[in-house]
Amino acid sequence: MQSLQDALYNWLTIKVVCDARPDDMAAQETKVFFEARLKEDCDASVSNLEKNGPFYFVDVLAGGEKKRHRFPVELIDSLLEQIEAEPDKYKNYNDE
Repeated sequence: MQSLQDALYNWLTIKVVCDARPDDMAAQETKVFFEARLKEDCDASVSNLEKNGPFYFVDVLAGGEKKRHRFPVELIDSLLEQIEAEPDKYKNYNDE
């Protein structure tokens, strides 16, 4: 079982990709997978997300408690930047 922090990191990283690439079905499916991990493994759901300065802030309801987590934008956006830098390596599998 992964920690809540790890689960949020994974979810947020792929959510950023999904927001930038709404037609990327692999990213959409991966986001659904990580949302399920949050719920099933961590009993958590995201109630708010905001990007402010150098951080993403994620408000989470976990185990009946509201908590706020922060992640550096630079870290979270790195997957999207990699995809954008080498788009041929990250084609949408439904495009073929």
